[in-house]
Amino acid sequence: MKNIIEREVDGILTDILDDYKKERAIDKNDIYNQPDKNEIIAILDHLMAIVYPGFFREKSHKIYNLSHTVSTLIEDVLFHLNKQIMVVMKYTKAFSEEQEEELEEFTQNASVAFLKTIPKIREYLDTDLQAALDGDPAASSKEEIIFSYPGLYAITVYRLAHELFLLKVPLIPRMMTEHAHSKTGIDIHPGATIGKYFFIDHGTGIVVGETTVIGEHVKLYQGVTLGALSTKGGQKLRHVRRHPTICDNVTIYSGASILGGNTVVEEGVVVGGNAFITKSVSKGTKVSVKNQELVYHSDDESLHQNEQDESWFYVI
Repeated sequence: MKNIIEREVDGILTDILDDYKKERAIDKNDIYNQPDKNEIIAILDHLMAIVYPGFFREKSHKIYNLSHTVSTLIEDVLFHLNKQIMVVMKYTKAFSEEQEEELEEFTQNASVAFLKTIPKIREYLDTDLQAALDGDPAASSKEEIIFSYPGLYAITVYRLAHELFLLKVPLIPRMMTEHAHSKTGIDIHPGATIGKYFFIDHGTGIVVGETTVIGEHVKLYQGVTLGALSTKGGQKLRHVRRHPTICDNVTIYSGASILGGNTVVEEGVVVGGNAFITKSVSKGTKVSVKNQELVYHSDDESLHQNEQDESWFYVI
């Protein structure tokens, strides 16, 4: 067996190296000029410590003065974020022809402008935290939510990434939200617009598309999709409004799908579990799915009794 491997390994190497020469997107190997995913995750960790200073302390910083600790974190984020923005600007074709001086000015301005949005981000997150406490009777405290709720983590990363998205920083915002997606199962595109008091309960499987607009006091349960009606157009639909608008005080239960750029779910609507919506819903409406037909294979006649109402909502 060893002789077979030794005989074949050089040929395998040659074939793979030749395959790298086809100049496809998957053949890029300039690793020193590509964005560093691990460094961007580290930036996120530092940002969590800035946003929630009493909860996510940077253990490598043996500083007990809050001012000194936050100062160190801010300088660290500015340095590494500026570096990564410069890399992605050069890496992205749309910006690759810019002069070095122009890119450097953009990256520094973007880094500084982003850090200046932290108080605004924290203002929104404070309302999200309150919405989680008000909306979940299983939550015993705000501290429990910050430490353990994946929904709040995904929302926090989204709100940070969204500000970078608004500053027209390429790639990095999506890398941030996809990291949160991998950790929580919650996929929020950084381009979505989301108001205050946003609450995600349980969360796994939620998808919020790029052009989605969500108002205030909106609650989503697991498995909700706020998506496009069709993606057959591919890149032709880029920059086209293709995701729904969800107005204030809307609750969307588990497994519901609301699709399309012309779909507006107006204020106060309740969408029941597993509903599939492609048209606008007027204010105050309750949308429910007709009771599914259950088939029992049992001699126990009691199983056939106490049928449910004709409509139902999925309530946790």
